[in-house]
Amino acid sequence: MLTATRVVVLAGGFGGARMAHGFAQLGSAVELSVVVNTGDDLELYGLHVSPDLDTVMYTLAGLANEETGWGVRDETWSASAMLDRYGQPTWFRIGDRDLATHVARTWYLSAGERLTQVTARLAASLGVSAALLPMTDDRLRTQVRTSAGWLDFQDYFVRRRHADDVLELRFDGLEKAAPTAEVWAALGAAQLIVIAPSNPFLSVAPILALPGVATALNDSGAPVVAVSPIIGGQAVRGPAAQIMSSLGLEPSSIGVARHYAATWPGLVNRLVIDRQDAAEAGLIEAIGMHAQVTNTLIGARGERRRLAQEMLELAGTL
Repeated sequence: MLTATRVVVLAGGFGGARMAHGFAQLGSAVELSVVVNTGDDLELYGLHVSPDLDTVMYTLAGLANEETGWGVRDETWSASAMLDRYGQPTWFRIGDRDLATHVARTWYLSAGERLTQVTARLAASLGVSAALLPMTDDRLRTQVRTSAGWLDFQDYFVRRRHADDVLELRFDGLEKAAPTAEVWAALGAAQLIVIAPSNPFLSVAPILALPGVATALNDSGAPVVAVSPIIGGQAVRGPAAQIMSSLGLEPSSIGVARHYAATWPGLVNRLVIDRQDAAEAGLIEAIGMHAQVTNTLIGARGERRRLAQEMLELAGTL
């Protein structure tokens, strides 16, 4: 009997959910753990909302709204309409079925369960077999500095529609936050660690900034493979290219490689880039990071599985 490869995906939001879904489709060939960014979490209407966790969970459960990249498909909006009538802010849209997730999460948290335990409970209820791991059970919030000053992440990303130039990032609560025992165990047992094509600054950086995580990746002995979220100078979705430009970085796959190499030296063994950016492979190799050229656009279900399979095969050669 073949032994499953223990794969850990570091994920946030849209790109992370799709990459995790690709590995989940490999079935018994993979023992999958997904470490998910919680820097985007917020409290709204007294509820604990975990957008990235939910995007990954809904995608793995087959419930995601593929058109929007967030929320549940075939959603209804009666609760949001009533909240609007009550004069409550509704710029952060929560559908009716999504609302149930936040109510359940908040209920379990108020009963003393850790976010990791709650996430496992919710994921199991939706039939998700992968280990879905919040990066920390502690409160950590991503904030960005713009010309308007420091903004909470969702204020910048949703309410202001990420129109502001990002001049600086910080992670409020980082000094008190720690990875969970479950995250440590997953990283320690990993045979392949994948940094998903998520935003390197908003989704990946909060995970790697947690004390000890980058060191654990370096010491794990497993290959660390990152997938560039930039294709042809543009982000597939979201403000990654815009943020790179505003921070003085080239919005390209070589820019992503330089960012990872400068911020976490030696961490990423190989960067997977799209065929459109094949000409950048030599530049990536020149900074000491191997480049793997393939099709990284994984909107379709089959494309996600194909990329995951390629990365699994690649891991066996590293």
